[in-house]
Amino acid sequence: MTAPLDVSGSASEAHPESVLAGAGKAIQGRSLTRIAWMRLRRDKVALTGGAVVVLLILVSIFSSPIISAFGHPPLEFHQDAIDPNTLLPKGAFGGVGSEYLLGVEPINGRDIFSRIVAGAWVSLLIGFLATLVSVVIGTTLGVIAGYFGGWVDQVIGRLMDVFLAFPLLVFAIALAGVIPDHGFGLEGNGLRIAMLIFIIGFFSWPSIGRIVRGQTLSLREREFVDAARSLGARNGYILFREVLPNLMAPILVYATLLIPTNILFEAALSFLGVGINPPTPTWGGMLSEAVRFYTLPHFVLFPGLAIFITVLAFNLFGDGLRDAFDPRAH
Repeated sequence: MTAPLDVSGSASEAHPESVLAGAGKAIQGRSLTRIAWMRLRRDKVALTGGAVVVLLILVSIFSSPIISAFGHPPLEFHQDAIDPNTLLPKGAFGGVGSEYLLGVEPINGRDIFSRIVAGAWVSLLIGFLATLVSVVIGTTLGVIAGYFGGWVDQVIGRLMDVFLAFPLLVFAIALAGVIPDHGFGLEGNGLRIAMLIFIIGFFSWPSIGRIVRGQTLSLREREFVDAARSLGARNGYILFREVLPNLMAPILVYATLLIPTNILFEAALSFLGVGINPPTPTWGGMLSEAVRFYTLPHFVLFPGLAIFITVLAFNLFGDGLRDAFDPRAH
């Protein structure tokens, strides 16, 4: 005879409810943001770039106390640090020392460290706000072109082509050169900063607009958009509640990559003498002044390094964000 099965022990040890509860605890949903953060944490190069970006932002915000603690006012002349015979800084390597951390400028003796720290505020302000202008214009027109398609897409697409083919640097030089001394409640360099933000941002939107358009073309065919349409949702609701939230990741990534481009553009305009007027310190303006003293490497080196490190940090961090949100984007 076959012995009966003894199920008493197994029944007392195995409970389906407890097994399902344990499985529920073991399996946790992960959002796109969390998955991207996990990937980004493994990218040490991108994290280093992000840390430098945060440091630069803090330096620009707290530039005044940093200058007070470690330097001298950026517009203050220090003739005692200049050799009266040669009009060059006293000491080795442009007067670098405990008194002047990065030395002083020839002829006038202004503190290079203080001017670089003060110039960070101008460069980052223009870089961030010009990028914001580009993102607003590019996202708006890109979403409209990608979602509605047809003649709307063709018109906006041709407009993007015109802006991309436009000689931006030449036009910016011509326009920046005729900026008035006062207007819109601003005057002097305050007005020039506002105009540079508008000029750079207004002519940089097609790069992000094309990306947003391409993403929108893909999103408008997704199931959740079709479901919203079938429920009678209006186009405005679909755009703001369904499409735009799914565009935040690519917009963030490419905005991060656009910031260093705008910083370089501002530096180029200041270098050419049509950006921020002296004596307000800017990195491009410092390089322009250093051209006359090409035999003094420190005068060119430090503002050049500031631009190089800033652009490199933003690019490394932006590349890391792109890889984190879309590993197939290589």
